[in-house]
Amino acid sequence: MKHLALAVVLTTGSSCCAFAANEVTKSPPAAPYQQVSKLVKLPDFLPGMGQLFVDPATLPVGPFLAYDHDGKLVSTIYMLPIKDLNPDKRFDDLAAPGGNVDHVDVYYNAGHPGVEVPHAHVVLWHVSVPDEARVAK
Repeated sequence: MKHLALAVVLTTGSSCCAFAANEVTKSPPAAPYQQVSKLVKLPDFLPGMGQLFVDPATLPVGPFLAYDHDGKLVSTIYMLPIKDLNPDKRFDDLAAPGGNVDHVDVYYNAGHPGVEVPHAHVVLWHVSVPDEARVAK
């Protein structure tokens, strides 16, 4: 997983973002992004993650854009299916639509509505560690 996180950081740091940062820094983002809670049975706001938006065409991987209670973009989340983490599959050019990435978290998830298969959450935080508290509750 350390290699995966490093690859994501290097890729996002060196690739150009597919979207202008100002198009996604405030909720709601422009089309094709849609509110996840309107697509699948999930709450509007997920503690620890925020209010999520995704382009349905990019499921299950994303990027998912996560906003705090004030509508500010706090992270970009990728959900990489565990079955696809093998030598035959690559996740290239993972963009950070919100711009600068402060730090990255990677953790396992057994599955949930919208991404039912076991997967790794790769969270590209656009805010500092102390500012993560804005999405904690």
